[in-house]
Amino acid sequence: MQIIKESNRVYIKDVNEKIIAYVTFPNINKGTVVIDHTFVDDSLRGMGVAGMLMQAAYDNIKAQGLWAIPKCSYALKWFLKHEECQGILSSDSY
Repeated sequence: MQIIKESNRVYIKDVNEKIIAYVTFPNINKGTVVIDHTFVDDSLRGMGVAGMLMQAAYDNIKAQGLWAIPKCSYALKWFLKHEECQGILSSDSY
């Protein structure tokens, strides 16, 4: 399962090239993104895919030197569980 990284999203495609899981994080200003949506197809649920995508999103956002505001419920829970990753969170997140 390959996670594809773009500047404002990470995702996984199936064998037919259909996107079946993703995390999106569009820019809200020059230095900040909002993690606004996490989706995992039913065929992948329970396999830890959402967590892998969030880790990839975190790595991508950090590598770009951006701040993040988690708005989707999964992203909020993920950052609560991963205190070591909270360094990229914007003060607007609190």
